[in-house]
Amino acid sequence: MTTAACRGTAVASRFAAAGWIGGLERVPLAIHLLLFRLGVAGVFLKAGLVKASSWESTVALFRDEYRVPVLQPALAAVLATTVELLCSTMLIVGFGTRLATLPLLGMIATIQLFVYPSAWTEHLVWGSILLFVLTRGPGAVSLDHLIARAWMPRRP
Repeated sequence: MTTAACRGTAVASRFAAAGWIGGLERVPLAIHLLLFRLGVAGVFLKAGLVKASSWESTVALFRDEYRVPVLQPALAAVLATTVELLCSTMLIVGFGTRLATLPLLGMIATIQLFVYPSAWTEHLVWGSILLFVLTRGPGAVSLDHLIARAWMPRRP
């Protein structure tokens, strides 16, 4: 192959790569936001369901292992389970999405500071996802979006 032919092939490869990357950049943000919401909600929903399924074990876990400061173990168990189940459900359907991220971010901070400080990599991922959803909203695939569209004034 000649030098000119090699250059032509390299240029064509760059254009193909640029086209492929450009296609990736056109993936709608709504898809990312939906996947982010479902991913982080799945983690907390599973934890909430486990807590709710064996209440005595959950209270014992809060008493013996978690030892959240200030709160009594039974109260901490109720609050954590409620937040995990309610906020995860809100994230899944995209209703009150920004509001639902706040208690989960608070829970992550509490777990990081007082319960499992060595699990910072997981907490960083979950917190980053929730912070992105908090700052960007739930996306077009959400009840929040449908409600906002219904309340927006129609343009003449």
